[in-house]
Amino acid sequence: MTDARPSIFQLIQRFSRWAIGLTIVLFAILRFVGVELNLSAQITIALIALLVGIPHGAIDHLISIPRKPLSRFLLYIVIYVAIALLAGWMIATWNLLGFQIVIVMSSLHFGYGDASYRNEWREVAGLKKSSWLTETLYALPAGFIPVVLPLTDPRSGDALHRIHPTLQNWAGGHSQILRNLTIAIALGLILILLARWSFAFALDLTLLTLLAITAPPLVAFAAYFGFWHAARHTARLTLKLPSALKLALEGKVLPALWGAIFPGLYAVAGTALLAGGLMTFDRANFSSSLLWSTLVVIWALTVPHMLTTSRFDLKAIRN
Repeated sequence: MTDARPSIFQLIQRFSRWAIGLTIVLFAILRFVGVELNLSAQITIALIALLVGIPHGAIDHLISIPRKPLSRFLLYIVIYVAIALLAGWMIATWNLLGFQIVIVMSSLHFGYGDASYRNEWREVAGLKKSSWLTETLYALPAGFIPVVLPLTDPRSGDALHRIHPTLQNWAGGHSQILRNLTIAIALGLILILLARWSFAFALDLTLLTLLAITAPPLVAFAAYFGFWHAARHTARLTLKLPSALKLALEGKVLPALWGAIFPGLYAVAGTALLAGGLMTFDRANFSSSLLWSTLVVIWALTVPHMLTTSRFDLKAIRN
């Protein structure tokens, strides 16, 4: 019987790199021939990619706390939902401030989550973990590149206004400075990682930078979220969800991955229904934008999800 855990991580790495690489090539070709997707098409693609990424964060209750005693398990769910509701209300009420907080919070979550994915892979493969310094040199740009670069892209103005008018000037006139600083830091750290022989980290940062520069902002972020961050987090879930772990230890790669995806599928339908309901019944805060209401739901759920996964991330990056 072959342990499939290293194979699962390797498969997901190939999938995420190919997905992002093909997206880069596709939009590079479109830009070369002068074809630009209209905003409605971009929003449709973004919604699909965002929905694809939702299940990865929907089973925190299954991996974070034992089901027995039942009272403790139910208390965890109540607190989790309460934090998400409070976060959603704050984002919907204080659009700009909530959005700015989400940017920082999500960037740290994405970066350290991806760095943790690397160390967990090395651990199950029987290799020495990367140092905390190497992990951090990767985590900071890996989290901020897919968030800050799309948001500071000159093409993002119309998209942000379409999502919610108050978000268009989220950086207060400092967009270009933030953009240049992010690119400079990314390039500098790529060179440092290459000097430290961390070629896999350097390649990933290069792909994320090219994606953010090439693809339309909405598509760039959604592709990253659905096909990179969520995919890699799903690989990590196979180590933490008992049913998926059992399949992985039995050498069953695809069934183990499906075992980590299936329990979270309910959240896709739930998010779509909740977003549609918010759009319909609370037009004052959600106007008529399904994407805005979907994003608010995802961002709200990201807050307790980030708190839950942070302890796994800290454990993974420590030697």
